[in-house]
Amino acid sequence: MSAYADLRELGVSASARSTSFDANLELLRRSVDPATARRAAVLILFGDLDDKPADFRTAGVPEELDVLLVERAATLNDHPGQVAFPGGSLDAADSGPVAAALREAQEETGLDPAGVVVLGTLPEVGLPVSNFLVTPVLGWWDRPTPVDVVDYGESASVFRVPVADLLNPENRRTAVMTHGSLTHRSPAFLVNGVLVWGFTGIILNGVLQELGWTLPWDEQREIVPEL
Repeated sequence: MSAYADLRELGVSASARSTSFDANLELLRRSVDPATARRAAVLILFGDLDDKPADFRTAGVPEELDVLLVERAATLNDHPGQVAFPGGSLDAADSGPVAAALREAQEETGLDPAGVVVLGTLPEVGLPVSNFLVTPVLGWWDRPTPVDVVDYGESASVFRVPVADLLNPENRRTAVMTHGSLTHRSPAFLVNGVLVWGFTGIILNGVLQELGWTLPWDEQREIVPEL
C-alpha cells in the first residue's frame, strides 16, 4: 500500500477503538481523570515535503513524506521550548476535536484547513502535567499551503520533518527525565537540530509503530532533554 493508504487505514481503525494501541499512550490516557480533565486536540498532519526530501531511505516510506511540527515559544508557561503538533484547547465554539485541531493549526501556522483531509481520530491521550485529555487528529495535507509562525508569543518556529529521517535509527533516542526518586524514559527523535520528546515523542512513536514503519533502534542511546 501507499503511505496515504496506510494512514487512511490507521485513521479508520483507530477511530473505532476505545483504547490506545500503544502501551505508553494507554498509560498517559489513564494518567488523568476524565471527570476533571480539560479537552484538547492536536493535528498530526502528514503530507508531501515541498522542498528537501529525506536524507534517509527506508522501504515503504516515500522520501518526500513529512509531518508538520511546531516549536513552542520559550516564554510559555506550559511545555516551553518543546516541539509539538499544532493544537490546543477545545473552545466553546468548536464542534469537536477535529474542528479544534484545524482551528488551532491555522492560528499557529497559517495553514488553510480546506487543504487538509481528516483521516480519523486516535483515542484520547492524557497530558497529566496540565490535566488535559488530548484527541490526536490524523490528517493528510492534500493541498499544502505556506506555513510559518503566526504569533512568536506562542511559537518559536514551524517546520516540516521528513518521516524517513524520523525513522532513521541514528536519529532515535530514549529521553530520560528524573523527578525526585522517579525516572521516566520515553521514545524521542533528534532531527534538524531539535529533540522531539515527551508527549509528542510518545504519540509520534506510537503512530509510526502502528503503521508498521519503525525500524529497530538502540533504546540504550539516552538523552536528557534541556528544560
